[in-house]
Amino acid sequence: MSTETARPPATQGAKYMTLLAALLGWMFDGFEMGLFPLIGKPALGDLLGAEGAKNTGMWFGIIIAVFLVGAATGGVLFGWLGDKIGRVRAMSLSIFTYAIFTGLCGFATEAWHIAVLRFIASLGMGGEWSLGVALVNEIWPGKSRAFIAGLIGAAANVGFLLVALLSMSLSGFIGGVEGLLKSIGLSDATTAKLLANSAWRFLMISGAFPALLIFFIRLFVPESEKWEEEKAKGATSHWSNADLIGVFIGCGAALGIIYVWSPAAANISGAVATLITLVGLVVALLGYLYPVRQYLARATAAGSLQPESQGKIVKSMLLGAGLASVALLGTWGSIQWAPGWADQLQPNTKEVKYYAKEKTQIATAVGAIVATIAAAVAAGRFGRRITYTVMCVGSIVSALWFYNANSTFGTGFLVAAFLAGGITASFYGFFPLYFPELFPTAVRATGQGFSFNFGRIVAAIGGLQTATLMKAFDGSFPKAGSVMAAIYVIGIFIIWLGPETKDKELPE
Repeated sequence: MSTETARPPATQGAKYMTLLAALLGWMFDGFEMGLFPLIGKPALGDLLGAEGAKNTGMWFGIIIAVFLVGAATGGVLFGWLGDKIGRVRAMSLSIFTYAIFTGLCGFATEAWHIAVLRFIASLGMGGEWSLGVALVNEIWPGKSRAFIAGLIGAAANVGFLLVALLSMSLSGFIGGVEGLLKSIGLSDATTAKLLANSAWRFLMISGAFPALLIFFIRLFVPESEKWEEEKAKGATSHWSNADLIGVFIGCGAALGIIYVWSPAAANISGAVATLITLVGLVVALLGYLYPVRQYLARATAAGSLQPESQGKIVKSMLLGAGLASVALLGTWGSIQWAPGWADQLQPNTKEVKYYAKEKTQIATAVGAIVATIAAAVAAGRFGRRITYTVMCVGSIVSALWFYNANSTFGTGFLVAAFLAGGITASFYGFFPLYFPELFPTAVRATGQGFSFNFGRIVAAIGGLQTATLMKAFDGSFPKAGSVMAAIYVIGIFIIWLGPETKDKELPE
């Protein structure tokens, strides 16, 4: 066995270091995902100039959509890498990818630079989720996994919360940074460029900071013993680099779907766009599944996997993708529009509307932090299927109440946002508990990476349909959001197709 895999069993201290590294990684994920909506429009306004200002909205939507496709691709790509070379090494590479390429956005001179760099950064963000979840679940004992899954979901929402707090204090923040930059010797011209237009360049460059986590991970985080055992048995040798062609084809198909629904393809009819979407989804699905199916065929031929396991694993991947698609489409197609809606509402007679968008994001983020932990604990106590069902019903009720019982901005609005934001985000505490239980160690990172992140493609398409629905409803957020909330009905039925894994150990 090589020195890379000959690590001693994880001590209690090493387990906490693993959890800390993963939580910090997910928190920075959440912060950087929430950062672009805060500074994206100032950045695009700067890059496009006065003549291109009319295209700001189009570029903003395209960058969000390619981010979601990149995260979906990264979930499979880095999941594959984690199953092949180990969780710790692959997680280090994923964090390096999203940190460095986020930082490089600060040097962009064209709008398309942002789109390309954000796409590459999102590969790492999608991969970090699947790798961190696999590593933490394999290192921590079964009885602790429910609460830890909740912490995983909460960590990203802490990042979203920090973005909202930063937005509210941005003016003071910029003033403090200006003095700091000048004190370290930067010229007035350089400082002014870094801090112009809501300091988007400085904030993007600061996004490279999580790269420092790599040193912490390599020094203190042990490799998964379960993965080490799989490598010792030779199971990891069945992964092939050539299989990644399927992932790239799937990614291309997903980007093609985004294009036909974007303003850039306005000349394409709705019927043609729908047909391309259906074909593209099939191609993307088969492409992202390709590396796992090839692995399973080789492992079966080598006698290290039972033939009946192939179908079971693929079925679990499709089940997971369905469950995640419901949750992600509900989030990105409905509740993620809440801050923008808040900005359009008039304040009620008792309150003045300052920072409506930021206060709404704070309310939904705090609700999400509470609900992700509560959902994971509930799933650990009452069972996976009944908990997911209750979350779907709760999401429908809370979203409909939020969008249809509020016509002004005030305390009642924020309470409704807290509940709707929390309940619809509760799934992100549930998935880190349930998805690792669906896959054996040899394909866990790839399987759960596909399951969670394929839902991002559906969410990207659905997010574009929300804009279409708003046009159909004369720009009404409540009507469009209410229609999109119906997606949770599908989830109520899908979950009962999956196994109940309460009180069961992770499959080997």
